[in-house]
Amino acid sequence: MMNDLFKFMIDKQGGLKRWKTFHTATAHMHVGGNLWKRKGHEGIIEEVDVVINLLEQKLSHIPNDEWHTSYSPQRVAIETANGNLFEELYNPRASFKGHVWDTIWSNLQLAYFTGYATWNYFNTPFLFATPGFEVTEIEPWEENNETWRRLKVKWPENIHTHTAEQVLYVDVEGFIRRLDYKVEIAGNNAAVHYLSNYKDIAGIKMATKRMVYPMGENNKPQPDAPVIVSIDWSDIKFS
Repeated sequence: MMNDLFKFMIDKQGGLKRWKTFHTATAHMHVGGNLWKRKGHEGIIEEVDVVINLLEQKLSHIPNDEWHTSYSPQRVAIETANGNLFEELYNPRASFKGHVWDTIWSNLQLAYFTGYATWNYFNTPFLFATPGFEVTEIEPWEENNETWRRLKVKWPENIHTHTAEQVLYVDVEGFIRRLDYKVEIAGNNAAVHYLSNYKDIAGIKMATKRMVYPMGENNKPQPDAPVIVSIDWSDIKFS
């Protein structure tokens, strides 16, 4: 059962009834931040199209006409445009065992991280109404002279994400403004993730800009820290 804040947030961002009319999403992503250089993949996915299955955890990033990724929690692959296989990896999350913040990623590990992250971002907050999620309102938070109500969300094991427990910050209009989590596959480093520039896409309110910073003291971003990841969405379509 939805608590009051969860229902308010879902309704303001388009409502479950409207969301359930869609099965697929496509978009263009412009990606920045210092994570990609740190992980050995600077510029690889700076400009990329994405095709997202909204019913299952499946997704493809398409940087050019020559190759694309194929993501699911159990398998990631890099394939040619005509479907030939370059490389693949089963049980990809296990491959991150022992990783720290500066560990270089393989191509397939990059595909796994960007796959689950993009899938979660696109399906939030409607994803939380599916079986297995636990959503609890916790104490509010003051930031930038605003009061944001907060939801603690626990993910079920079958949905891959950064970490099983995350915190969402919701403004007075019902929009998610911030998301806190630890990146388990990169040494459990804590991040502060801001959402902005909401647009109405076919009746669904989508945050089209995201900025991620390392978390510092007192639940705040590290002062003067560089951006870990930035994402700008454009040409979003639902079908």
